[in-house]
Amino acid sequence: MWDLASGKLLRSITDAHPPGTAILHIKFTDDPTLAICNDSGGSVFELTFKRVMGVRTCESRCLFSGSKGEVCCIEPLHSKPDLKDHPITQFSLLAMASLTKILVIGLKPSLKVWMTFPYGRMDPSSVPLLAWHFVAAHNSVNPMLAFCRGDVVHFLLVKRDESGAIHVTKQKHLHLYYDLINFTWMNSRTVVLLDSAEKLHVIDRQTQEELETVEISEVQLVYNSSHFKSLATGGNVSQALALVGEKACYQSISSYGGQIFYLGTKSVYVMMLRSWRERVDHLLKQDCLTEALALAWSFHEGKAKAVVGLSGDASKRKAVVADRMVEILFHYTDRALKKCPDQGKIQVMEQHFQDMVPVIVDYCLLLQRKDLLFSQMYDKLSENSVAKGVFLECLEPYILSDKLVGITPQVMKDLLIHFQDKKLMENVEALIVHMDITSLDIQQVVLMCWENHLYDAMIYVYNRGMNEFISPMEKLFKVIAPSLNAGKTLTDEQVVMGNKLLVYISCCLAGRAYPLGDIPEDLVPLVKNQVFEFLIRLHSAEASPEEEIYPYVRTLLHFDTREFLNVLALTFEDFKNDKQAVEYQQRIVDILLKVMVENSDFTPSQVGCLFTFLARQLAKPDNTLFVNRTLFDQVLEFLCSPDDDSRHSERQQVLLELLQAGGIVQFEESRLIRMAEKAEFYQICEFMYEREHQYDKIIDCYLRDPLREEEVFNYIHNILSIPGHSAEEKQSVWQKAMDHIEELVSLKPCKAAELVATHFSEQIETVINKLENQVLLFKFLRSLLDPREGIHVNQELLQISPCITEQFIELLCQFSPTQVIETLQVLEGYRLEETIQITQKYQLHEVTAYLLEKKGDVHGAFSIMLKRLQSKLQEITHQGETTREDPSLKDVEETMVETIALCQRNSHNLNQQQREALWFPLLEAMMAPQKLSSSATPHLHSEALKSLTMQVLNSMAAFIALPSILQRILQDPVYGKGKLGEIQGLILGMLDTFNYEQTLLETTTSLLNQDLHWSLCNLRASITKGLNPKQDYCSICLQQYKRRQETADEIIVFSCGHLYHSFCLQNKECTIEIEGQTRWTCYKCSSSYKAGKLSENSSEVKKGRITPSQVKMSPSCHPSKGDPAVKKATSEPVLDPQQIQAFDRLCRLYRGSSRLALLTELSQSRGSESYRPFSGSQSGPASHSIFQNENFQLQLIPPPVTED
Repeated sequence: MWDLASGKLLRSITDAHPPGTAILHIKFTDDPTLAICNDSGGSVFELTFKRVMGVRTCESRCLFSGSKGEVCCIEPLHSKPDLKDHPITQFSLLAMASLTKILVIGLKPSLKVWMTFPYGRMDPSSVPLLAWHFVAAHNSVNPMLAFCRGDVVHFLLVKRDESGAIHVTKQKHLHLYYDLINFTWMNSRTVVLLDSAEKLHVIDRQTQEELETVEISEVQLVYNSSHFKSLATGGNVSQALALVGEKACYQSISSYGGQIFYLGTKSVYVMMLRSWRERVDHLLKQDCLTEALALAWSFHEGKAKAVVGLSGDASKRKAVVADRMVEILFHYTDRALKKCPDQGKIQVMEQHFQDMVPVIVDYCLLLQRKDLLFSQMYDKLSENSVAKGVFLECLEPYILSDKLVGITPQVMKDLLIHFQDKKLMENVEALIVHMDITSLDIQQVVLMCWENHLYDAMIYVYNRGMNEFISPMEKLFKVIAPSLNAGKTLTDEQVVMGNKLLVYISCCLAGRAYPLGDIPEDLVPLVKNQVFEFLIRLHSAEASPEEEIYPYVRTLLHFDTREFLNVLALTFEDFKNDKQAVEYQQRIVDILLKVMVENSDFTPSQVGCLFTFLARQLAKPDNTLFVNRTLFDQVLEFLCSPDDDSRHSERQQVLLELLQAGGIVQFEESRLIRMAEKAEFYQICEFMYEREHQYDKIIDCYLRDPLREEEVFNYIHNILSIPGHSAEEKQSVWQKAMDHIEELVSLKPCKAAELVATHFSEQIETVINKLENQVLLFKFLRSLLDPREGIHVNQELLQISPCITEQFIELLCQFSPTQVIETLQVLEGYRLEETIQITQKYQLHEVTAYLLEKKGDVHGAFSIMLKRLQSKLQEITHQGETTREDPSLKDVEETMVETIALCQRNSHNLNQQQREALWFPLLEAMMAPQKLSSSATPHLHSEALKSLTMQVLNSMAAFIALPSILQRILQDPVYGKGKLGEIQGLILGMLDTFNYEQTLLETTTSLLNQDLHWSLCNLRASITKGLNPKQDYCSICLQQYKRRQETADEIIVFSCGHLYHSFCLQNKECTIEIEGQTRWTCYKCSSSYKAGKLSENSSEVKKGRITPSQVKMSPSCHPSKGDPAVKKATSEPVLDPQQIQAFDRLCRLYRGSSRLALLTELSQSRGSESYRPFSGSQSGPASHSIFQNENFQLQLIPPPVTED
């Protein structure tokens, strides 16, 4: 122990720790008489220094023994001088990190462990690190311990509560991608980490952002490996500690006062954080001015990380940084002008300044230094015309967003001139309405606005600059009035002006400034009065003798009547309690009536708009307006009795709006209805009838109105279904609908049928009787009964009598005979006998055959189809020379196909004799024409008929045995005389079919045999495979099976991978005796089920259905070695019970049609005479063959290989 001031040796301590171990750490606490020592044995000792009677002594006490875990890092809590009085310093806290956990103990007033924090598995070569620092958290300053080992840093906050106890809470982790060997606090927000690759990482603790990385391999850092390996004392340390020592550099790195000292092999290096000024200057030296400004602004706003050198309150810090930023801005401006390319394209210069100048404007405005921006900066940039132009354009977004107000007059003037020179007049207008106009030459600006049609800007200048609100209106009226009075179409620009005028008048009357903001409150009443007085002027200021009275109101009415009246309506809402405003209202209403009613140059729609506006005003409860009622009668006459029939719908809509707005009270209702009916205003009639609840008359209105006639169905449905209407009203509506039922059906049969079915299903017969027109009746019944028509009604609830259905079928036979069959297929509720009589009456043979088949009279249906076929064949036989595409041949083919389909549908349900009664007459009918034509003079269609006959033979071969067919052909008297040549084609065709089916059958049999062989090979491989246990210990007693001493005990391995001692399984009652054999169940797999499930397993065991993954079978008794009978039995190659069970499981896995059954049936078929497994050659009903099962599938793909 040395005195560093004098260089004197104070004491030598020989008994501080056990001999033979190296000292790893020795650190003083805040108490100069107390130090902590850590040796290579992993023990920690407390050293207490005393001086008694001039003699220096040292007492050593073991705090932690290395036998409980080797401590390799210690860190006492040191407090700064200003925190000496912190309540936690009295505990003299010490943090210790062993290879498995962290401990925080208090040395004072007595030794006490405050926290133990075990950490999970880490890389054994990584170094445990500890570091204390006081941080401000939750409005208090407390010590925080940083611990890391590997690539994760844990932060632990230590607090003392009111009772004096210490609590340690975990904070947010820091996850890294590198292995740490040193951790150092620079301040409470910034830490410096050193990784195993000797790279420094500067990290912001709160955001976990990496601020900088520095390579320090040139330092040649000294490592403490020799101490950790205790080489000087014989190397008697554990392997774990020696491995940690490979990267240990605890004594080579130290920090003090914001500096970190690194001990290299040749020199000592000092690292520190740059101050904020140095960081900015560093960027300036690298000519990164934009980045320097951005960094300085982050210091100004307090958002920068790792800040050093800024102290004091926020305002003082901001002032210091702002001054530095102004210096940088001056430098930046000079550099922008110097770096500008002297020659080349103007676009290059513009691009240069567009990159540079916005930065100057942005930061001047952020620093709120407009004085600097518009004086020195502007003067500097004005030296270059391009820079000046870019500067002025940069101001535009700030002006438009109202972030920049109070521009100097010179800059504002230059700004307007610049935009005007570049023809950007729309931008000029947008800028003017956001400027302080008092600093401009108003006369010059107004002249510029008028010349360039900047009407918004002109109005703004008049309003804000001169408090003049009428002059802009006069100017705009002068532009649009001449064209409107002359009846000309307005240009797009004039329409825009007119709309602006309306919006401007609306704003003035509502007290709002145009185009944005509000009129000063003291001026609002004055402006309103001025605008009203202006609008109701009898003549304009410079009126010509021909000018009509009230020109301004007239112009606005001609421009857009509806919108002008809307402006007035909004204004009237605001003037409820103003007596003068009430007088203005009456005055302007009188002017409106005088202008519009006494002139014929307004359309019905415009007149209607006026009276709708008046009706709404008169209908208000607090109305003070007076309008002569006779004027409303004049309007009614005008709308209902026009000179011509033009604008019918427009006039009707205008009158309807007038009535809905409250104008109904102004008319006599009976007269109104008469005039509406006369003018065919059916919507008006509906409106009036609905007021009087005469709903039945509304139906007439719909039916007479061609535009709305189809809406009558929805109207009737609503009246009959929506509650709120009386029974008498509903009855009258229904009666009216009944009176007009023919019109309704002819209009929309589906809708009419849906209406009847929904509301009056019991009166269907009444409706049918009313429909005298048979075509309408047919359409109605088809919509009602045919589900394909799509009416949304439940057919079961209709309960329609069969008579009605049959009546529909009869009408269907008359009007649409080709659709009878497909309709009968979806139709229900008709009687077969009566329907057959109807179809026979209209000679629809195919329909009759369909009905007979449905009835069950297959032979009757067949005989009808056969007669049709024979008649068609007879036509072909006797016809003259025609082409091969003759329609009659197509008829024969279609009829034959339908007859074959009939036979095929019903052959399954017939015995052999009944099948022959169907198929042989059909074959006979097809062969008859060929018999008549001799071989010398063949018939024109003989080839086609032979092809059709072959089609019949192929179809009947599925139901009639081939020998029977051949015998029938050969017994025919025509062919029985040795003329086999004529039927050679038929027989060869049958033999080709036979050969094809034989080949198909052989291929299928071969595939099935291969499939079965493959499955058996896989089964054999799977059940003879050895078992691989997942672990080498018993899953119950957790002891390795090799260490068990009981030699007689068996080891049982299940296919699920679990391993047990048989003794353990017996104790868990996992054995069942069945037929002298012991059946074992896997304890872990079966215990995952509930107790109730276990009982089910027991019952399954008795039935032999437990899966082999949970069950193993073994002999219940262990025979002696000398029993020859047993040896003989075990030598025989037999399947043991577990293998049998595995086979059952595999069979269930590949469940499907039994291959054995398939092969058996195929072998039987192969040995039979016919060799046709698909034929129905057996007599009697169809046999129950696997191949004739509808669900039979050939599974030719091999099943998947399953691994246990």
